[in-house]
Amino acid sequence: MLAFLTTRLAQAIPVLFGVSLAVFLMLHLIPGDPAALIAGADATAADVENVRQSLGLDRPLAAQYLGFVGRALSGDFGKSFRTGRPVLEEVLPRYANTLALGAIALSLAIVIGMASGIVSAVRRHTLFDNAALILSLAGVSMPTFFLGLMLMLVFSVWLGWLPLSGMSSWAHFILPAITLSTASVAIISRVMHASLIEVLSEDYVRTARAKGQRESVVIWRHAVRNALIPVVTVAGLQLGYLLGGAVVTETVFAWPGLGRLLVQSILARDFPVVQASVLLLAVSFVAINLATDLIYGLIDPRIRAR
Repeated sequence: MLAFLTTRLAQAIPVLFGVSLAVFLMLHLIPGDPAALIAGADATAADVENVRQSLGLDRPLAAQYLGFVGRALSGDFGKSFRTGRPVLEEVLPRYANTLALGAIALSLAIVIGMASGIVSAVRRHTLFDNAALILSLAGVSMPTFFLGLMLMLVFSVWLGWLPLSGMSSWAHFILPAITLSTASVAIISRVMHASLIEVLSEDYVRTARAKGQRESVVIWRHAVRNALIPVVTVAGLQLGYLLGGAVVTETVFAWPGLGRLLVQSILARDFPVVQASVLLLAVSFVAINLATDLIYGLIDPRIRAR
């Protein structure tokens, strides 16, 4: 198991290097002079040169990259162009809000998706199975912004049951979490359904039934556990997608998360905040994949023996 995780950590290093390089080059690949863009349209040539020197943009590109990596490893991403505050003070509270929303959305997706997938696999070709298939297709196909607006219209405007936007109580989590989790519920449900159907046709499941074990024992002890590996993979990836793809949901519900901050920073050309946000999301995605690999070992003893 230790060798398995060591291998995964070694594989993550090139990914993080590539991400850090892409985030660093983000400032240099945009059209025009980065120093002139940062200084503003009304800046003089002297102002632009001062900005270039203060940000180290006059140094060789390799030296700039090494400096960027060194500062990033120490948690120094500079100051926000928009507010003048340290970048981490801007990013970390918003990241915590996005992480909380993503965790709740993923919990809903796992519970509802696995439950519907198991029931539809056990009761194949029934009304429930057909309904689950139709709802899954609708969940994957429906645009996030449309679903969010419809939920706001029904439960906030017409019925008045839930708050419209913001984040000041637990009730504010409900509509954004449902909106964000809908596609993940559909994906996890179909993966659970397909994986469980495949496992139920295996010889050891038929043997367990031939021994006279109860159907509930056969399903939960023998079938579901062995069908979880693909579901764990998809669930881990979905958390990464939920964190990175929360931009639309956070914008619709005015949620003070990292995705909304990222959009605002792009529009304001606040490059340090954009770089820190993208890098934080990428590191989170790599960490989620490593955690998923660890869960593999808890589910499948063959991985722990490696």
